[in-house]
Amino acid sequence: MGVRRLTVDPQFSAPAPPYAPPSLDSEGFVHCSADPGTALAIAASHYTGVRGTLLAVELDESALTSRVRREGEAGARYPHVHGPLNRDAVVRVWEVVRTPGGPARLAPWPPEG
Repeated sequence: MGVRRLTVDPQFSAPAPPYAPPSLDSEGFVHCSADPGTALAIAASHYTGVRGTLLAVELDESALTSRVRREGEAGARYPHVHGPLNRDAVVRVWEVVRTPGGPARLAPWPPEG
């Protein structure tokens, strides 16, 4: 099963040390979503003021070296990764293309051409 992480760090997909966003220290886990639709809804509600390229990073849950737990209230359970994200678990990276007043969509990243 795949999980998705939203980030504005274009270097996320580079083979480098594991990714540990600030929420890992402050909350003890990395926020993720279980499907593209949820990732887009989160982007629309929580990332509207974020400048720069917003990326949705698809991760292979079985390749993650940190424990994944589904947590939250009934009906709204999200995958939380309790440790850094090892970059070799990255399956693909998508750009969240945002249009004023319209729905966001996923596009391959980096753009071809």
